[in-house]
Amino acid sequence: MEILAKILISNKIGRLFLFSSFIIVAIIISISPSSSATSSVVSNPTGTTQEEQEAKALLKWKDSLDNPTDNSLLSSWKFLPPQGSTSSLTNSSSDLKGGVSSHCKWVGIICNKFGSVTEINLPSSNLRGTLRNFIFSSFPNLQKFVLYNNSLHGSIPSHISNLSRLTYLDLGGNNFSGNIPFEIGLLTSLQILFVDGNHLNGSIPHGIGMLRSLKEFRAKNNSLSGSIPNFIGNLSSLTFFELSENKFSGSIPQELGKLKFLTYLYLYGNNLTGSIHPSTIGNLSNLITLKLDRNKISGSIPQEVGQLKSLSNIDLSVNELTGTIPQSIGNMSNLTSLALDVNKLSGVIPCTIGNLTKLKSLRLPVNRLSGPIPPEIGNLRSLRYLTLFMNKFTGSVPIELNNLINLELFLLGDNRLSGYLPENICLGGKLKEFSCNANNFKGSVPKSLKNCTTLVRLQLQGNQLTGNISQAFGIYPNLNYSDLSNNNFYGELSEKWGQCCNLTMLNISNNKISGKLPTELGIATRLQVLDLSCNHLEENIPKEIGQLKLLFIMKLNNNSLSSKVPEEIGMLSQLQQLDLSANKLSGSIPIELGKCSNLMGLNLSRNRFGGNVPSQIGNLRFLQNLELSQNLLTGQLPLELGYLQTLETLYISHNNLSGPIPSTYEKMLSLTYVDISFNQLEGPLPRSKAFTEATLQNNKGLCGNNTSLKACPMYKKKSSNEVIVLIIVSISGTLFLSLIIIGMLFIHQKSERITDEPSETQSETYFVIWNHNGKKVHDEIVKATENFNSKFCIGVGGYGGAYRAMLSTGQVVAVKKFHENREMANQEAFTSEISALTRARHRNIIKLHGFCSHARYSFLVYEFMEQGSLANILSDKVKATELGWRKRVNIVKGLADALSYMHHECSPAMVHRDISSNNVLLDAEYEAHIADFGTARILVPESSSNWNSFAGTFGYSAPELAYTIQANEKCDVYSFGVVALEVIMGKHPGDLILSLSTSLSSSLSSSSSSPPPLRQILLMDVLDHRLSPPRNEVADKVASVVSLAFACLQQSPQARPSMKQVSQKLSTMVLSTSRVRKFGCEYNQFAGENTISICI
Repeated sequence: MEILAKILISNKIGRLFLFSSFIIVAIIISISPSSSATSSVVSNPTGTTQEEQEAKALLKWKDSLDNPTDNSLLSSWKFLPPQGSTSSLTNSSSDLKGGVSSHCKWVGIICNKFGSVTEINLPSSNLRGTLRNFIFSSFPNLQKFVLYNNSLHGSIPSHISNLSRLTYLDLGGNNFSGNIPFEIGLLTSLQILFVDGNHLNGSIPHGIGMLRSLKEFRAKNNSLSGSIPNFIGNLSSLTFFELSENKFSGSIPQELGKLKFLTYLYLYGNNLTGSIHPSTIGNLSNLITLKLDRNKISGSIPQEVGQLKSLSNIDLSVNELTGTIPQSIGNMSNLTSLALDVNKLSGVIPCTIGNLTKLKSLRLPVNRLSGPIPPEIGNLRSLRYLTLFMNKFTGSVPIELNNLINLELFLLGDNRLSGYLPENICLGGKLKEFSCNANNFKGSVPKSLKNCTTLVRLQLQGNQLTGNISQAFGIYPNLNYSDLSNNNFYGELSEKWGQCCNLTMLNISNNKISGKLPTELGIATRLQVLDLSCNHLEENIPKEIGQLKLLFIMKLNNNSLSSKVPEEIGMLSQLQQLDLSANKLSGSIPIELGKCSNLMGLNLSRNRFGGNVPSQIGNLRFLQNLELSQNLLTGQLPLELGYLQTLETLYISHNNLSGPIPSTYEKMLSLTYVDISFNQLEGPLPRSKAFTEATLQNNKGLCGNNTSLKACPMYKKKSSNEVIVLIIVSISGTLFLSLIIIGMLFIHQKSERITDEPSETQSETYFVIWNHNGKKVHDEIVKATENFNSKFCIGVGGYGGAYRAMLSTGQVVAVKKFHENREMANQEAFTSEISALTRARHRNIIKLHGFCSHARYSFLVYEFMEQGSLANILSDKVKATELGWRKRVNIVKGLADALSYMHHECSPAMVHRDISSNNVLLDAEYEAHIADFGTARILVPESSSNWNSFAGTFGYSAPELAYTIQANEKCDVYSFGVVALEVIMGKHPGDLILSLSTSLSSSLSSSSSSPPPLRQILLMDVLDHRLSPPRNEVADKVASVVSLAFACLQQSPQARPSMKQVSQKLSTMVLSTSRVRKFGCEYNQFAGENTISICI
């Protein structure tokens, strides 16, 4: 029937015929005696009454549920035994005979005066099951059917069309899947249709257009797609229309303008494009709420919007709207909420906005608005939320804004505002969040702000504010976030900060604060971030600091703190970053630091610490950066530091350390940067890349493999254990490599002896890693691919093609077949890939099952990746939309983990040299796997013999490969950055990278000696617009990925982070991003010329 209907509606005659059919069916139903209300007391041919039929149908459906006996709400659904019977109550449809129905008294059942069911109301009843066994034809008088908020699944049956009198249908909040049935259009009396909060897909069926009585239609939070159909304009009675949070595309149909009674229109969270048509919006004169946010709607806001005099709430945020805010917006006198944030609007705020005296929320952030803030906003006495941040507003804040006594949220950050802050900003005593960061405000903090006890969040950073900090701020019992950094505050820290009992973040860095740290800070036990760096603080660090058990960042660097570090610092078990550098601290480094088991960064440089480096630092298993330079440390380096497997940076220069460097330091596989200069160290240098490239000067006794050192003497004896281990490792490695080389030479020699038409026995050579017979696997693969027929080809590369093969066991594998010519390049790629993949074992590296070499065919056998290459998925519109933000972040993390393993955990290390989206494959769960190791090489710093040609893909290769072919791991880092950006943008980021490098060149070529300016990039500008923008913590994770990607794309290889750093940053960003504010910027954590922040 559905197929026939679709054929019929494909032309005008068909649609007319279908509509006529519906009318005829409706007339027949309405005059049929069996459908009358009185029919409930009439027996049918089987001898059962309508009442018994309904009861039996209800019990049958109850029996079919997944939890019929567990549901206490349905316990009343039972038959009474026949009068005079001694049997107990029955609750099964099979026990109907002889029983008396009382179903009108059952929970959720309402009947008419004739005993026939008219309503089934079972919302939030813990029902689990399907509607497959619900007999709709048994309920001819049902008018209301409510199953909202249960756990029903399966499809919505087409037989629901038998409920001919139904006016109210609510199936929302379940797990229904499949399409909305076309037959639902037969329910011509339907007025309410709710199917929201399910897993429905497909398009809106044409049958919906026949529901002329429909008043409310809700289908939000599904996976419905296609365009919003024009026939919605036929639903002339519609008052409520909601399709939010789906996958609808295309433009908003102009036919919506016909819906004269429409009061609520929700289309947010889709992929709608095009512009807002003036005639559509201007005709909806009864509209109260209009929400089109989080789409891709472009063009300008039409002047006709001012005709919507009834409108109370309009949200057009997170789109691509351009142009100016229309003057006519001031005509919407009933407006209470106006949201235009995250668009590309320009121009000034129209002064007519002052007419909106009922307005409670005005959101205009993240646009390109300019000019002064209009004083007319001061007329909006009911305003509670005013957000204007990240625009180009200039001038001062008008004094009229002091009239806004109901303000709770006032955000002005990231503009070009100047002058003084409004004096009575918190006159009403309701302000909860105030930000004016990154402007040019001057003067003191308003007195009303000092006494504003309702404050929860305060951001004044990045201005020229001044005043005595001990007098400017009061006690804020609700404050949890305070950033006053980068201003000109002076004076001493007040003990009042300790009385802010809910404070989690306090940043007063880069000011002129003096005096000592108040001991009362120890009372603020909820503090997680404390940054008082770059001030003039003196005296000692109070021991009360150890009471801040939740602290995970403490930065007191660049002050004049003195005396010893209190041993109570070891009580800070959650601490991740500790920076006490550039002070006057003395005494020994406290051994209690070894108890701070979560420390990732420890900086004690430029102080006056003496004594030994405590061995307890070796307990810090997560430590990545250790900086102890420019102190007075003596003694030998503790061998326990060699246990720090995650350490990447070791700076201990300018001390008086002596003795040899312990051999355990060779085990620090993550170590990347080392500076041990200006000490008295001696003996051999550890055999690792980090020490080979380390800064070593002014250590007269060192020797080893470094250009600035002399060679070590050869007579030094090794212990017997070391000798045995070296012999075993050497023999094992030699045997393994020899086996591969001999095998390949044998293959090569045999292939040279074959004729143009070799016999099978003459040409076979196999070496298979798999636990299978080599010849059998070879023959089976050739058979499965029909001699590598092109119809099985799933990809073509420089060295050959990839094929899908299903073995006799049912297992599917991928086969990479090399070109049949025996050129050296092919042979080298074949050998390199085998060598690399037999040594690499990681969940994010493609698994090599085995390989076969034959006179005609040389191929590698891999695990099959169901989703194919990342490049193919991103280029496919449908597949790309299925690749959500969480999956994309996980892909980037998997790629980073694999490269970190190759660079830092493989021994010897490996570089891939050709990381691109084509060489990243995805399995069924969208887990990333690096493939194509034909250009991979072992990283041997002393030799360049294995770099004999350029390798890589244009657009992914590091810029330094333009003048050298000797790639290192930093080339892989650059390629990773390109792929990471490609994953987020959904396309190759070539244009963006070019624009960044061009602007960098311009800043470097200028005559100014100042550092390159901070460049802020809006996250929205680098997102794949085929997806809805990420929200909340997902947005924070995406911003972190983009920030890391830019760090990896720095022109200087030395400035790029290591893949170990990137991998660990991605692994820990769940903790760090959980504390990122709703709107903020993710800054690059790695030094370099790309000074970029990603703003949410």
